Amino acid sequence: MYQALYRKWRPKVFSDVIGQEHITETLKKQVAEGRTSHAYLFTGTRGTGKTTCAKILAKAVNCEHPVNGDPCCQCPSCLGLESGSFLDVLELDAASNNGVDQVRALRDEAIYAPANVKKRVYIVDEVHMLSTAAFNALLKILEEPPAHLMFILATTELHKVPATILSRCQRYSFKRILPKDIAQRLSYVAGQEHIDLTADGAELLSRLADGALRDGLSLLDQCAAAGGTVDSRAVLEVLGLAGNLQTAQLMRHILDRNAQSALLLLNELYAGGKDVGAVLGELSTLTRDLLLRKTAPEGGAALLSGGFDSATLDQLGKDVPSNRFLYLASTLQKAAADLYYSADRRTDAELCLLRLCDESLCGDLTALENRITRLEDAAARGAVISAAVNQSVSAAKAIGAAPVSQAPAKPASKPVEPPPAEDPPPWDEPPLPEEPPMREEPGERVFDIPEDAIPVRPAQPKAVPAKPAASIPSAPKPQTAVHSAAPVSGDWWKALSENCKGQIPPMYRAFLDLCGGVLEGDQLTVFAPDEITLNRLDNDRVRGVLSAEAEKVSGQPVRLLLREGEPPKPSPEENLKQLLQFGSQFDNIEIK
Repeated sequence: MYQALYRKWRPKVFSDVIGQEHITETLKKQVAEGRTSHAYLFTGTRGTGKTTCAKILAKAVNCEHPVNGDPCCQCPSCLGLESGSFLDVLELDAASNNGVDQVRALRDEAIYAPANVKKRVYIVDEVHMLSTAAFNALLKILEEPPAHLMFILATTELHKVPATILSRCQRYSFKRILPKDIAQRLSYVAGQEHIDLTADGAELLSRLADGALRDGLSLLDQCAAAGGTVDSRAVLEVLGLAGNLQTAQLMRHILDRNAQSALLLLNELYAGGKDVGAVLGELSTLTRDLLLRKTAPEGGAALLSGGFDSATLDQLGKDVPSNRFLYLASTLQKAAADLYYSADRRTDAELCLLRLCDESLCGDLTALENRITRLEDAAARGAVISAAVNQSVSAAKAIGAAPVSQAPAKPASKPVEPPPAEDPPPWDEPPLPEEPPMREEPGERVFDIPEDAIPVRPAQPKAVPAKPAASIPSAPKPQTAVHSAAPVSGDWWKALSENCKGQIPPMYRAFLDLCGGVLEGDQLTVFAPDEITLNRLDNDRVRGVLSAEAEKVSGQPVRLLLREGEPPKPSPEENLKQLLQFGSQFDNIEIK
């Protein structure tokens, strides 16, 4: 008959117990020196060896030929206790025998001497399940037992055991077994059982065991039943954990702030029968693993859930700060708790994903902190780019200065003319053409005319005589609208933004100073330097104020368009046109 691996490979002596050397060494020394107590209390999580050590201790105190505190496993006492034919070692389950009547019956029969061995041993598992009356009935015999009697109590919830019981026992705390110790034991058992277990499969099983060797052996037994090589992929398929790959993919979309892909993947999981609460729970577990991996890369390995391999965790946690994982964990915990009272669980899960992808949607201090962080990052990137540009300009000037200094000087009688260029830079514009004298002031102009003698004329475009084809005509004087594709540095945009500041809340004014505008025809285009500024200004209130002020400037209805990027730089012709427009507003200034 087949026997489960965790039963077949249960340790027979203290030396076979894995990961509890601080307990086994003490018990061995007590047995070897004959200083065993009458009552022990073993506490710890499941699968850490509490019941196993209790059985070994019961055999060791009754062994006829102990070896350094370990039972010999060959004498009649050891063989009888191992096979269960001796009833002097009795194992009780307090979960099903928790009444006061059962404890009284145990107390009445405990006074009798053992029939086959030296000590009668009672192993009470899950002792915290006893009722208050049962604990009270156990107190007296636990305090003053006969010389042939020993109690070994085991529990996973120490806080439920009364202090009166704790003070009468020697307490030993069993700790979780480290994943590396579990993996080593699993590899040894697999080798003895002729199971093809790979190193990555043993590592994954050890993390899934969550510190319990019994769970690791049970998982290995289950995976080996499927046949073939037991590697990490086979473990995920057999144990039904292949969905963790989709959870990791969903986390990748969240970290990339790709809300569309995250919602589509959630819809795919929902259509496949996945509960949204389970999805958020798996995301929370993965976030915890990533946070532990980030904050405690070495010592935190034993705290990982085990559902995700190291390569996946390293890839997801790369270049992501710890505060982002803290935000994800707290948001997921709150959303999972609120799902219990939710009227539409799917909608709440989708809203949670949106908040995970964009912290600014949460509306609290976290959103403000995120916006400040992103602005600081953008400013830092801008400073780096500006420094690189300045360095490049300095290098270019240093390279271009040498030929100029070595060039031969031209005769003084001949004026120096700039070399012709198809597209001259803005700072090297061509000279303006000479404008003929005005009609009312023929010949040489006189500038000492009294101000009251200057005639006042209505604002209208001045008649300009025909010029040669090579000259650039001056632009007409603007009436009320500015129909130009001018860059943001124009005075009209500064005036428009100042007029808007008094009509919008203070939280938007700083973002408006970072922008620029271009008014071309009936369309006003506002250029924002980054996505954050664009999102803050993209609301009905700001849009309405900008449209109304632009309509006052242009004299006609204006369409508003918000864009991210830098405004177009004006060409030399546009600079000249603006200069001509500026000069045409004054009657006593002539632009040449």
